[in-house]
Amino acid sequence: MKIPLLDLKAQHDPIDAEIKAAVLQVIDQANYIMGPEVAQFEKAAGDYIGARHAIAVASGTDALLLSLRALGIGVGDEVITTPYSFFATAGAIANVGATPVFVDIEPDTYNINPKRIAARITPRTKAILPVHLFGQCADMDSILAVAGEHRLPVIEDAAQAFGAHHKGRKAGTLGSLGCFSFFPSKNLGGLGDGGMITTNDDALAERARMLRAHGGKEKYMHSIVGTNSRLDTLQAAVLLVKIKYIDGWHEGRRRNARYFDNAFAGIVDLKTPVVRPANYHIYNQYVVRSATRDLLVAHLKQCEIGYALYYPRPLHLQTCFSYLGYQPGDMPEAEAACRETVALPVYPELTDEQLQYIAFRLEQFFLSTSLKKSL
Repeated sequence: MKIPLLDLKAQHDPIDAEIKAAVLQVIDQANYIMGPEVAQFEKAAGDYIGARHAIAVASGTDALLLSLRALGIGVGDEVITTPYSFFATAGAIANVGATPVFVDIEPDTYNINPKRIAARITPRTKAILPVHLFGQCADMDSILAVAGEHRLPVIEDAAQAFGAHHKGRKAGTLGSLGCFSFFPSKNLGGLGDGGMITTNDDALAERARMLRAHGGKEKYMHSIVGTNSRLDTLQAAVLLVKIKYIDGWHEGRRRNARYFDNAFAGIVDLKTPVVRPANYHIYNQYVVRSATRDLLVAHLKQCEIGYALYYPRPLHLQTCFSYLGYQPGDMPEAEAACRETVALPVYPELTDEQLQYIAFRLEQFFLSTSLKKSL
């Protein structure tokens, strides 16, 4: 049985007619840039998240870049973040001229460890940028406490966490600004790139809107130097269709995660995701951990089960950040996670047969390795 890591065709088939109708309507209207669907999607997403302002932009990366710029962060500044994330998290900091300052992660949730943040704060620190990794909110209570003590804004990288929440408050509304990605593989994904900034701060929202449109409120009038980062009307139209189904898709992923949690409970050499109390995990990825990860990956490949390594190398050891002076061993938890974790298929359209096949093949692998150890 061949099972992909993600099957977007299985997601799209039941809503194919709706998506095509939405796209054709945009084509018929020929309003491709900032058409009415963009504002409609911003309202729908803002209402869903619970944010006063939702500003649609061209990508999740741009959401991070423009959020940093909205706060006036640039050359000579430092931003504290995690070394265990997609590159855009730290790349956006560097691209505004600031310095990413890495703080190691919690070994179980893989999110930034708030207990280690205070020690990395300097007079040059201008923000804290945690990531809600794999669809679970970071420990925002602790992060906000540190940020408040030092009067620092918090930018949430919620690219993998649209709809995740902590104590009923959704990701993207907990800090000063929230950043989302609508890349096709996300829980809420478009048919290409897309992103969004959320905030409850009127001044930050106004600045973000100006930054995405060349720094002006009206055409040819520029108050600040901005850029071109508008969400295409076509993408907004597709996302307007898909957001109606997002809660059901979340529950499908959570159901599949529970199945795997139960199926793998007896495998001592495999660690399943840890969910913090009061967190609603949306499982953008279902990531397991094993000291024999590389052998497990070879087994998955042989069994034609899709997988992905999130992430094979931590950010502090990327070649482009060598100028920061980090060395192997500086972030031991992040480095260990890069060696030992692998994501399995968890998308809501998985059939019972597919779930059983994945569970059986993993049980088969760990039984085999256990027997080899005992010989």
